[in-house]
Amino acid sequence: MDKIVVTGNGPLNGQIPISGAKNTCLKLMTAALLSDEPLTLTNVPRLSDIKTLGALLESLGCEVALLNGGNVMALSAGTITSRKAEYDMVRKLRASFNVLGPILTREGEATVSLPGGCAIGARKVDLHLMALEKLGATLTLEEGYVHAKAPEGGLIGAVIEFPFVTVGGTENAITAATLANGTTVIKNAAREPDTVDLCKCLSAMGAKIDGAGTSTITIEGVDRLHGATHEVIADRIELGTFMIAPAIAGGEVELLGGRRDLVEAFCGKLEATGVQIEETDKSLVVRHDGSRLKPVDVETEPFPGFPTDLQAQMMAALCFADGVSVLHETIFENRFMHAPELIRMGAQVDVQGGHATVTGVEAMKGAQVMATDLRASVSLILAGLKAEGETVVGRVYHLDRGYERIEEKLGAVGAKIERMPE
Repeated sequence: MDKIVVTGNGPLNGQIPISGAKNTCLKLMTAALLSDEPLTLTNVPRLSDIKTLGALLESLGCEVALLNGGNVMALSAGTITSRKAEYDMVRKLRASFNVLGPILTREGEATVSLPGGCAIGARKVDLHLMALEKLGATLTLEEGYVHAKAPEGGLIGAVIEFPFVTVGGTENAITAATLANGTTVIKNAAREPDTVDLCKCLSAMGAKIDGAGTSTITIEGVDRLHGATHEVIADRIELGTFMIAPAIAGGEVELLGGRRDLVEAFCGKLEATGVQIEETDKSLVVRHDGSRLKPVDVETEPFPGFPTDLQAQMMAALCFADGVSVLHETIFENRFMHAPELIRMGAQVDVQGGHATVTGVEAMKGAQVMATDLRASVSLILAGLKAEGETVVGRVYHLDRGYERIEEKLGAVGAKIERMPE
């Protein structure tokens, strides 16, 4: 197991290329199950989560090949040899549950483990299942597995209205509806760039989808989908993460491939702290003079609101602000697990339920800290960019799920950061 060692080293200057979006790529990979023709994805991030889902797809009969150093993925599900996604594979990655819609609609039945073996309500896959039931599927739950069966002749188009926005549920419903009989209308649909990119890919494969990026998506079912080549969009969470790096350490960093429309709400909050953001035709440029940031209040929301996956990183920045900030987490429970580790570095954070009050300090000190999840791990690295002395972040296997070569990317703009064995 590795650890990351960061030493506060002054301003950052240079360029960082933004990788393809992990969350998008995972859902695009599941789309390969909808066709017996090959799907080729470009701008694929080289991450452990991508390999994990690739292994699951292979267990279902899909051929998976990585080309061009891993940045291109060729998938071919000519024949689905298994309709069952086993617990040992699904438990490692929640996005694995999104093989359910494609297998069900193409094969007429599917058996998929619940993510992590958790109860349906706690993991919110109940909305995935509600959507599939609306399409006519019969569902049973046995020993931690969802058994889904389509009616004779296939799934049937329907109106699906989610009580609140669910990204994974929207995407499972979209993929299932592409091969259903008739028209499906999804109301209160997710508007995330990930969902829009999935719809673009499915359309390139022959799906008939209208309204992607709005709260109402209409899908007219077709008999079959064909192969396609699709480029994965830039990762907006990686983009936001690296935008925070110069906000904390100072300097000027150009994020190649970055687009403001992917992180508009986040940009607004970051600019309110005193950070300058400039958009070019190929990038976002972030500048900060290194002075103390202004405090700002943040509330996480579904897209186009402030992303929950940037909340931990924003907290790291606000730990250095000149004043009091309040972060309100509305998407996930237990999303403040990074707070105790930041406190070990000298931060002043008070967590009460879904609210965290951050009182900025003039300086923090490096410490030995532990990554508790993917976004928490990178927040500790960001704090370490300005902390005095060494910050040692353990359990960085979390980090490798979502950030490609982070030590190389930050090192290239002047950060003193290295990966070592524990």
